[in-house]
Amino acid sequence: MRRFIDDQLQQWKDSTRRKPLILRGARQVGKTWSLKAFGKKHFESVALVDLERNPSVRKLFDGDLNALRICADLEVLLRQKITPGKNLLVFDEIQACPRAITALRYFYEEIPELHVVAAGSLLEFALKDASFPVGRIQFLTLYPLCFAEYLEAIGNAPAAAAVSGNPADISPAVHELLRDELKRYFFIGGMPAAVNAYKEKGSLQDAFEVQGEIVESYRMDFAKYTPRVDRYCLDAVFTTLAQCVGQQIKYSRLGDGYGNQILKKAFEALCLAQVTRRVTSANPTGLPLGASASAKVFKALMLDLGLMRYLSGMPNEIEYARGDLLAIFRGAMAEQFVGQEMLVSQQGSLYYWDRQAKSSSAEVDYLAVINGMIHPVEVKSAAAGSLRSLHLFLASYPECGKALVFSDRPYSELPEQKITFLPLYSAFAASKTITFASTAQPVLHRCHEKP
Repeated sequence: MRRFIDDQLQQWKDSTRRKPLILRGARQVGKTWSLKAFGKKHFESVALVDLERNPSVRKLFDGDLNALRICADLEVLLRQKITPGKNLLVFDEIQACPRAITALRYFYEEIPELHVVAAGSLLEFALKDASFPVGRIQFLTLYPLCFAEYLEAIGNAPAAAAVSGNPADISPAVHELLRDELKRYFFIGGMPAAVNAYKEKGSLQDAFEVQGEIVESYRMDFAKYTPRVDRYCLDAVFTTLAQCVGQQIKYSRLGDGYGNQILKKAFEALCLAQVTRRVTSANPTGLPLGASASAKVFKALMLDLGLMRYLSGMPNEIEYARGDLLAIFRGAMAEQFVGQEMLVSQQGSLYYWDRQAKSSSAEVDYLAVINGMIHPVEVKSAAAGSLRSLHLFLASYPECGKALVFSDRPYSELPEQKITFLPLYSAFAASKTITFASTAQPVLHRCHEKP
């Protein structure tokens, strides 16, 4: 399956200011596959060094970190040449060898013409034990397949182009087709192995079984987080978070029998491992939103819709039978989906608005920064007249842009109220740019994060 991050990898390869690259992401989102496919397409060969499976290779980094010496030794161990400009050197699972992370600095300084890339999960844990080469490496983050990538992966490229184009130009028949595909994506999610399992036989059950295997592999990883945090507390928080998407997080509600500090450490560890994501409340009076982000008021997203489905324990036969996508799992699946798409379109920065007042509390699901302007984002099936929090936001912050309301309905606008209703499936495209030309040809946006 093609991953749209290829475009960013291509830009990195051709850049005159290229530095060694670290591709980040949770386990099993496809980092190694993407790098191998990229190397096969753009280089004569790939020199792949798996630092987790080959402890003997890690010994190369025990002594001096001379890049020329390391390359010479790798040529012997791998039985292949490593030639700048011709070969791609990939350090896979680099978190298993913190000294290899440090060594990236010397590859940049001593062999800048060599294309060096590393992939890793649980990297933030490893970085605590490494001398980090600040300013000498670049980063990209790979997420699960977004909806457009999923559509391409199952062989429906025209549908992928449609969801990335102008929602105002989509016919009623195509709208129904896209929302039917989106319902399946809600349950399959974007983990490559689950998507591939569904593609092979068209079986949702096969995808569910793969999701279970992925979750269990994550739970096995919890042992690697200790002694930083109790693994059983991690498991409890991991499961509870899947049931709390869209809700403000209170540590005391994440696990019975544990104190707030232990629960906080567990939550932060899961964020470091990128299996969950903190979405903080921010003040929309100015940019960057992160400058006003609250450390105490936040929600959480799961890594992937499919894994959320598995962990939540929702009754599949009941939830899948619902006609309205906003009704599935009390609307939490739709909010997870929009957040998951926006995390990519907003380049990893995701916030929401929360107003706590004795007389009038209010909340807007997300905030999108588009062309330097802040836009409130809601995931609702309600009519414009009942969007109380959204109207309060627009009245309180008139300098902000128009509101984007994602629902199960086709595209429509209320310009006098500064509200645009958009179909759920357009979440990525609309939160990246809301300037749609009615005669524009659909263009497939690339799902990636800039370094």
